[in-house]
Amino acid sequence: MVVRELPELKSGVDPRIAFAGTFHINESYFQLERAFEEASAGKIPTEIPSEMYCHTLTDNSILSPELQKNGFHTLTLFALHLPASLFDVNHDEVKREVVKRTLAGLNDYLKTPIQDYLAVDSHGSPCIEVKTPQELESELGLPRGNIFHTDLQFPWKNEDDHRKWGVETSHERILIAGAGAHRGGAVSGIAGHNAAMAALERLS
Repeated sequence: MVVRELPELKSGVDPRIAFAGTFHINESYFQLERAFEEASAGKIPTEIPSEMYCHTLTDNSILSPELQKNGFHTLTLFALHLPASLFDVNHDEVKREVVKRTLAGLNDYLKTPIQDYLAVDSHGSPCIEVKTPQELESELGLPRGNIFHTDLQFPWKNEDDHRKWGVETSHERILIAGAGAHRGGAVSGIAGHNAAMAALERLS
């Protein structure tokens, strides 16, 4: 989303503080658990948990000097518990409903709906872009929209796993250095460290 200014919060917290880190929406334990159960049953979650970030608070270089001067910002929202399987049937209809519920969840925290803050492009259309898992796969090659390419693994090995570092593949010269490693850990760097260690061992 591109917004003309950061939205004001019902709580009264300065939006420059609220959006400086990760802004959590509908992510209480109960909400996350219920959304997971509903999605697992093939239903769109009643309340869609999500997280939002404002990268332009720390680096506004993606905006033109004019937009920077006029106080524009970008907001990136990741909606959770929306597996690709939810969009396999009636993709466009499900997408519209997901967008509706996700923005409604965000609006619960705002004084004014986020729609009122959105910038418009040269055609007068709101500057908001939404991508489903299927669209991410089609446009970016992410398997079923998974940014980690595969399910994450816990940071320990099973007893029947004979790999030393958890990054080895069937190809001697290929190691997994990302979140898809057996000890992936998303952005923790665990897999990168272990791939480097495995490579050093092979080169020594």
